Order: sequence, then structure tokens, then C-alpha cells
Amino acid sequence: MLHCMRTTLNLPDGLVEEAKQRAAEEGRTLTSMIEEGLRLVLVLPRRDRSISLPTHGEPGDEVKVDILDRDALWEALDGDGPR
Repeated sequence: MLHCMRTTLNLPDGLVEEAKQRAAEEGRTLTSMIEEGLRLVLVLPRRDRSISLPTHGEPGDEVKVDILDRDALWEALDGDGPR
């Protein structure tokens, strides 16, 4: 018997829309796509996923990125906001 857990995920809107579109094109569910992605991450060797946020100025200068602002973090990380 297959046991499934229901959970809530907070994902960027653009990423979810892109995933839904791809899932529809492939004739599958969003759930199956997310499950496949998680399985791939868990199977593949762990790699260095550390990233560096851009820094400017000297220590003590005003903070450049509000880490509680998801959109601001995306902008700082890749320059084009959530996907």
C-alpha cells in the first residue's frame, strides 16, 4: 500500500507556472514532476550548493538585500527575479 503525505510548499509563482505548463505538455501531473525532481536531487551526489550574495561597501554599511524579501533575494542572486 502506498502512503502519501500532503504538505504545503512555498515556491516562486513563475517556477510553478513553468512546471505546470511542462507537466501538461508531457501529459503528467505537477505532483509527479515534483516527485521526480526530489528523487533526482536525493539520488545525485551532493555538490557544493553554496552561493554568495553580492556585497558592496565596507563592513557596517547599510544592508543591500532584505533576506526576508523572497523577490529581493532572487533579484540579488540571478538578476531577473523568480522564474
